[in-house]
Amino acid sequence: MTVQFADIDWRGRTVRIEYEWVGPDANVDAAAPLIFLHEGLGSRAMWRDFPARLCAAAGLRGLVYSRPGYGRSTPRAPDESWDVDFMHRQAHEVLPALLATLNIRRPPWLFGHSDGSSIALLYAACRPAAGVIALAPHIMVEDICIASIGQTKTVYETTDLPQRLARYHDDPDSAFWGWCHIWLHPPFRHWSIEDEIRAIACPLLAIQGLDDEYGTLEQIRGIARHVPRTQLLELPACGHSAHKDQPEAVIQAAASFIRMHSGSTPG
Repeated sequence: MTVQFADIDWRGRTVRIEYEWVGPDANVDAAAPLIFLHEGLGSRAMWRDFPARLCAAAGLRGLVYSRPGYGRSTPRAPDESWDVDFMHRQAHEVLPALLATLNIRRPPWLFGHSDGSSIALLYAACRPAAGVIALAPHIMVEDICIASIGQTKTVYETTDLPQRLARYHDDPDSAFWGWCHIWLHPPFRHWSIEDEIRAIACPLLAIQGLDDEYGTLEQIRGIARHVPRTQLLELPACGHSAHKDQPEAVIQAAASFIRMHSGSTPG
């Protein structure tokens, strides 16, 4: 389908959001859409064909978009620093504004990866959602994550990673440094959403690879302790990006989860 752009009003300025509809060509109002929320260095394009494949398996229409600062959406200003609450702002301000602009009224399904999973959890904690699929989510900051981001920072500064990211982002520095600086910012070390996610009432599927280099299984097991309607999937031979390492397993589990709970009352 065609890549499109929507303008939203965010914190007193107009922000352009890149988005694309994928999956079955159905009336947007006929069923709850599946919203894809990318990771800290991701974008609409970096999902590749995964959203379309999952939507085909689940029988849902999907909305894939790039957050501000990523892809072809409005980049981060050179002097703009993200705050510790940057994921809260995405969940509480940006995503609701985009859904309102696109006239999406039904509580959506949410599929997030990494930072995108955390945003999905925060959204579902304060707004109605049909269900959440959280892939490699963060509910608190762990040493393994900080160490891996530090290593990625070195790679960005010493290799052709900026050029490779430029294939997916109009401004790769906007995407990389916005994410890197806040995660390595000392006050962010105390970030946690463990208390907030207790408010999630919708069904939740939390997935993580056993070889995830950005987090331990305590991330998804912590979700299960706090959110009663949580189902866990721990994947062997799988790193941080399970939708790339184990796509068939993720699609099968996610599609089955959606079918199982399609008659549920949104939380």
